[in-house]
Amino acid sequence: MISSHIGFYSLLLGFVISVSLLFYSIFCFKKNNQNINQNIFSFLFLQFFTVVISFLSLVYSFVISDFSNETVYNNSHSTKPIFYKITGTWGNHEGSLLLWLLVLTLFIFLFIIFSKKQPAKYRFLSIFFQQIIISGFFLFLLLTSNPFNFLFPVPNEGLGLNPILQDPALAIHPPILYLGYVGSSIIFSASLASLVQNNINREWAIHIKKWIQAAWFFLTIGILLGSIWAYYELGWGGFWFWDPVENVSLMPWLCLTALLHTVIVLEKRNLLKSWTLILSIATFTFSMIGTFLVRSGILNSVHTFANDPERGIFILLFLFSLIILSIILFFIYQGKENTSQKNFFWISKETSILINNWFMMYFLSVVLIGTTYPIFLEVIVNEKISIGPPFFNKLLIPFLALFLIFMAIGPKLNWIKDSYKKIKYSRIVLFFICICISFYLIKKTSSEILFTSILGGAGLYLLFVTTKEFLNKKYNTSQAISHFGFSIFILSILFNSLFSSEFSANMKIGQELIYQKEKIKFLKIKTFDKENYKSVVANFEIKDEKNNIISLYPEIRIYNQPKILTSEADIISTVFFDKFMVINLLKGEEIFNVRYQTKPFMIWIWISVCLISFGGILSLFKRH
Repeated sequence: MISSHIGFYSLLLGFVISVSLLFYSIFCFKKNNQNINQNIFSFLFLQFFTVVISFLSLVYSFVISDFSNETVYNNSHSTKPIFYKITGTWGNHEGSLLLWLLVLTLFIFLFIIFSKKQPAKYRFLSIFFQQIIISGFFLFLLLTSNPFNFLFPVPNEGLGLNPILQDPALAIHPPILYLGYVGSSIIFSASLASLVQNNINREWAIHIKKWIQAAWFFLTIGILLGSIWAYYELGWGGFWFWDPVENVSLMPWLCLTALLHTVIVLEKRNLLKSWTLILSIATFTFSMIGTFLVRSGILNSVHTFANDPERGIFILLFLFSLIILSIILFFIYQGKENTSQKNFFWISKETSILINNWFMMYFLSVVLIGTTYPIFLEVIVNEKISIGPPFFNKLLIPFLALFLIFMAIGPKLNWIKDSYKKIKYSRIVLFFICICISFYLIKKTSSEILFTSILGGAGLYLLFVTTKEFLNKKYNTSQAISHFGFSIFILSILFNSLFSSEFSANMKIGQELIYQKEKIKFLKIKTFDKENYKSVVANFEIKDEKNNIISLYPEIRIYNQPKILTSEADIISTVFFDKFMVINLLKGEEIFNVRYQTKPFMIWIWISVCLISFGGILSLFKRH
């Protein structure tokens, strides 16, 4: 109970500091001296410290199972392992928002430390805009989502944590994802500050690019961890299902990726100033839209935290206010930009980047429509529909092939102006060879053979081109690694979707079935009593036509609190394929539904995203 008091009053003190910083940053903007700089640094440290104390107080309440705290009561249990007691701190609505706030205050504190060479007024304005966001989240927590509400009388036991959240990958997935989401806030604040100061130039681009790269890296890794978790924990047998909450993480990533490339044009040629600002605002906007959708209760997903319209309305109004503020400032100050008139030539590196930006905005539009259309349809006509992979595949695949081609061509072009004569006929021949190879590989597996062949050919072409670039030292190494990883990513996904196979049947112990020249035998089950659940482990033997044998041990967990049954897949991963098996209990411990899948190139999906991320983080540490 004491820890909850400490946490609440620390949160309240942090809010007071945040409001004070709003006014103090404007004061510093008008009057600048060294003492003021030091004072504002101390204020920011104190603000961050109060949120750290508040967050640690909540962690401690979870660790000691303090059920006088309503958040702990609703999301923990005394028998839960200590690791999941700690990670359960942010596995709920209130705790996750407190983590959001912690990262927000951390980012502005780090921003001031690493932006000492930037103009003082720009830094003060960045603090001002960031404090608007921070104050909004403080209010959101204190008014609608207080993580330190008290219960009386004190319950003897808690309700427990959703078992699917009791997983190592999901324990670290939200914090890393938040670093990406919240990282976009500092880009947003810095962009508005630079806009007001008429300071959108090459020097600013070099400065802000580091923050864009950092946010992009964490968001990429966060999405990767979420996909891995969904693959082995949910029993779907896949890494992406166009779940609405998956989509809301993809939208800011697309914006960030477009922004990362646009700021390079700003850095090299001092162009696309307005577009850079628009993307900065859009990235943070989509991060906030994701927060609204997850916490408003209007989405039905395993990822959603809350089902409370009051909370959703607060976020919606807050988001609307930020968007209006951004638009007003943009139209007031954008016209004051002293932009020199420079021409875009059709064949140049900057034009290629801009075209790829258009592609990413199209992809973003498709994801946005596919995610929000069912919501609006239900609100307007009270009709529920589900938009899944067929919708996205049909609209994305044809344009994705063109996108890959521009990714292959763009890096080889010169800045300002280039000539089509540089495009060698050997490259054109190579592209058509890639399409032929792709056609040969997929001709028997796809109903839309034309589009998939072109997509596969474009992916292979990008793979060959980026491999050559990587080996050629005169090209950008980090860029080549990321593009190389992206080519593997597309090819892995394509061939995974085309060549995956699935077998499903109801089986008894001792039963043997044949599927695609493989013998699947259900040998036995064993039960184990774990710390907070009962484990039912099945043993299957898979024998192929060459009499090679593998054993799979899918598991069913029956949790004590809450009383929930989950299925845990067993996966054997090799270089070329995964063997995936999950079971569900049908009748007693006698009959089980068995789902057995062969998933090619799964490990290469994970490796490719790591390569993409590595290229990004490598560029972060490049010297200018």
